[in-house]
Parts: sequence; C-alpha cells; structure tokens
Amino acid sequence: MKNPIVIVLPFILLMGCSTRPPKQAELVAAFHAHQRVYQDLRDMLQEDNQILSVTTSGIETTKSNGLRTKPPIQGFSGERYNRYLALLKETGAKGVFRWEEAQPRDVGIAIWGSGWGGDTRHIALAWMEQRPTSEVENLDAFFRSSGPHSPVFSHIEGNWYLWADW
Repeated sequence: MKNPIVIVLPFILLMGCSTRPPKQAELVAAFHAHQRVYQDLRDMLQEDNQILSVTTSGIETTKSNGLRTKPPIQGFSGERYNRYLALLKETGAKGVFRWEEAQPRDVGIAIWGSGWGGDTRHIALAWMEQRPTSEVENLDAFFRSSGPHSPVFSHIEGNWYLWADW
C-alpha cells in the first residue's frame, strides 16, 4: 500500500508556481464549475484498473514500478490517454491518480502546488469511498497556520473533498 504523499509526489514538479494557495471558496467554485469533468476523470480512472496515475508526462501502471510511460501500451490506448489529457486541460488540473492501491476506487485530481524541497504545499480534489479521518473545516485556516502539517481533507459535498498538505 502506497502512502498518499508518495503517490502525489510525481505531481510536485507539474504544479504551478503561485506561492499562495487559492482560497477554499475559489476551489469549491472551480469544482462546481467543472464537476461533470471531474466526475468523468474519476469514472475513467475507476474503470482503468491497471492505471495508477495519468499526467502529461505519461501514465503509471500497477506494473510499471513507479516509472511513467507514454501510451499506447497493452490494454491502454493512445486515444484513451488523449481523452484524459483533454479533460485535465479543460479543468486546468495537473493529473489524476489513485490514493492507494488498497482503495482502488479513491481518486485524486492534482489541482495546485507550490514550493520546493521541504517547504511544499499541494491541493488535490479527492473522491473518497469512505469519509477520511483527518478532516478540517476549512483549508484557509490550515494554510494560515505555521507548517508543515500532516495532510488534511475538507469536505465539499457527497464523497468529494479537498486534500491539502504542507
């Protein structure tokens, strides 16, 4: 079972350069504006059992040992990969990934990141089959406090959450 931090790590280099995280209200508004597309990304990854993550730099599979490759590969077409990329581009997201192989239906969508080395922050949308244990009411207060902290979730609606680390 992979730690969520390890799974999110490949997205660090793909994130934007803004040093201040977006406000939670902005993130929730963006989620609602693109909710159908985020749901499509979630559904696709849940269907693609062998895929752990998809970014512009390629895909990671259950058999790739952490290495990314560009499709087509056996069981995953270039057309399917391009569909993922089109949906990511439509939302401005950086990638889609599974939180853990042990919970294959839990999906993350990397949407923001900043920093370098030991002082990095990340935000992802998360669709979680079960309610996470490390919940906060609002990410704005989380980012105002002195970091770093353990990763947290903030509920949006239904099974959708914002996830943040620092």
